[in-house]
Amino acid sequence: MERFIDAAPGVRLWMEDRGAADASPLLLIMGAQAPGLGWPDELVDMLASRHRVIRYDHRDTGRSTWAFDQRPYPLIELAEDALKVLDGFDVQRAHIVGMSLGGVLAQLLIADHPDRLLSATLIGTSALSAVPYVQPDGTRTPPEELPGIAPRLLEMWSRPVTDLGLEAELERRVEHWRVLGGDQLPFDAEYARALERKVIEHTGHYATSTAHARADASDMDRTEQLARTTVPTLVISAPAEPVSPPPHPHHLAQAIHGARIVDIPGMGHALPREVHTPLATAILDHTTKR
Repeated sequence: MERFIDAAPGVRLWMEDRGAADASPLLLIMGAQAPGLGWPDELVDMLASRHRVIRYDHRDTGRSTWAFDQRPYPLIELAEDALKVLDGFDVQRAHIVGMSLGGVLAQLLIADHPDRLLSATLIGTSALSAVPYVQPDGTRTPPEELPGIAPRLLEMWSRPVTDLGLEAELERRVEHWRVLGGDQLPFDAEYARALERKVIEHTGHYATSTAHARADASDMDRTEQLARTTVPTLVISAPAEPVSPPPHPHHLAQAIHGARIVDIPGMGHALPREVHTPLATAILDHTTKR
């Protein structure tokens, strides 16, 4: 069922739920500039076999309010939006799954609102922690010295986005998914194109927002809170990840008290069909134990 909620003055968020109304709730939190439909329907339906699955559009994505230039906000406010979505469905506590920026927001929720969480799953993100990564041989590496974003992706992000029409924009997005997906799984351009056509139809236009890249990213460190949390946390390790490449998942699992890690072979920073079943299996195994 689709609905809207007023998250702040002048800010409305689109959201929907799938699955049995009395099932354990699971909130999906997408990445930067990505709407709720960034979670593919096939994956959502797999999760909805056991959960009431909720997904939503961040501010400046999809059908939610686009107004960053008039009402700028810090990234930490997007974490509060996630709680407003739960409130909109009268959900007191939920499992959460965050990808990319969504994984960052999920860490903020783990740290700041553990009472609202049943569990957390983090995908394609880096730790909001200053603790060093301890390598298998005992060597300690500061987080700022861990591998960064793939140069090819940085170069792509540096290019200005110009309006050359719908088809050109679709091609740009498909190429973006090609790079995000990494180089270990075959790339299905038609699958990516169909997903983006659906996103554009849902949104009502094909404009690209840069709001999340421009939002204030200060006050994000949660080293101490993550180190003592009791929220059961699963970290997904994606070997072809170009945004938060290995060993970031292992550093993340070390930074969060009690976290465990599951590897999804071939996975990058995307959700192609090949990862739906192993990813859903890992999430359901994690959530149904809570």
